[in-house]
Amino acid sequence: MLRGGEVVVHLAHGRELTPEWVARTTGGRLHPGGRPVRDLHWDSREVGPGSLFVALPGAKTHGRQFAEEALARGAHLVLSDRPGRATVEVNDPQRALLRLGRALRDLFPGTVVAVGGSSGKTTAKEALAQSLGFPCPPGNQNTAPPLARFFLTLSPTAPGAVVELGVDRVGEMAELMELSHPHLAVLTALGEEHLLAFGDLEGVVREEAGLLSAPQVLVSLQAAEVLLAFGRRGPWPTYGFGEATFRGEDLELLPQESRFRYRGIRVRLPYPGLGPALAALAALAAAEILGYGVEGVADRLSGLRLPPGRMERREIGGVVFLHDAYNANPLSAKAGLAWLAAQPGRKWAVLGEMRELGAKALELHLEVAEEAARLGLSPLYLGPHAKAQAALGGEAAEDLKDALRWLKERVRPGDLVYLKASRAVGLERILELWDG
Repeated sequence: MLRGGEVVVHLAHGRELTPEWVARTTGGRLHPGGRPVRDLHWDSREVGPGSLFVALPGAKTHGRQFAEEALARGAHLVLSDRPGRATVEVNDPQRALLRLGRALRDLFPGTVVAVGGSSGKTTAKEALAQSLGFPCPPGNQNTAPPLARFFLTLSPTAPGAVVELGVDRVGEMAELMELSHPHLAVLTALGEEHLLAFGDLEGVVREEAGLLSAPQVLVSLQAAEVLLAFGRRGPWPTYGFGEATFRGEDLELLPQESRFRYRGIRVRLPYPGLGPALAALAALAAAEILGYGVEGVADRLSGLRLPPGRMERREIGGVVFLHDAYNANPLSAKAGLAWLAAQPGRKWAVLGEMRELGAKALELHLEVAEEAARLGLSPLYLGPHAKAQAALGGEAAEDLKDALRWLKERVRPGDLVYLKASRAVGLERILELWDG
């Protein structure tokens, strides 16, 4: 039987926490009925036996309305700002979650690497984790709730961990850095993103620069240039294909893979595009900083596997699709177009809306269209700015159905089709409907 506040390590699933420990850690008041927890959820529909349900405020409803549902699904404990059975009552569940996450992080003895930036975070996180042999949260689980859950379920015997820090409001990076308390932070890129919250690029830089408070920092050449443009100069080591501290050379961005050399070692990635190559270079640089051998890292990068929607190559009926539409902002869209322009043969770009760009949305969409025209591409555009973009070169589609029809009339086996848009656009539906 667990004694009050004891933390018991279970190698199979991480840790099991007593209600007393949760209450003490969060500064809450413990109400009777709680039992030890070994998992954490903030969506009552995902709660399973033995979970801690964290009742957070949402856009439309507050999680406290689902506390009884969570308990009925098997939750052993609830963290809420209202009293109830099996509940740790706190004033502010969001702040309490951050405190809990940090306490769980402090229980982990291994090295923690955090990855942030305007684009390329998930790809870099996966490259780092897979090449170093560190666990990481799946997909782009990069906010406080899933990070707290990750540290709860993280095996204390792991040599290290890699986490991704995603921000879409002012002050969030400081919260996530406090929770994750990384030994090393990697800043992948800086560009316009979430402008409804940050206002402009300067606001983005101000928020993302919170990563630079880590004891050790690794910054891409692109991010270092943007930081310098906003008066942020530091002795940060850099990585990139140029005059960087950790320099990749002889870069080849091929239709099916990417190759380069690092410290004389040949590195091959099973993904095309600059993004995966930069992610691999970040992993090699981090390995050096942390004292790992780069030969083994390079070897493991040859088997890199990324989540769907990130330069994912699919061939359907002889047509090659590059599905890069999990997310999009001007920086990542331009990088994708540059890769496409360098590829041989017949090629097509389908560009959907880039969301959360606020008052600058039209200006930034036109900026991408201007870059496409400069590269000699004539994309098919979708979304509220499509007609304005197409006026600079290309075509505009009314919707996904119209885009599919337009492509079907023109694309032939052997052609290359590049798909880029924000996730909410659902551009991957073109792949699902192609054979239909």
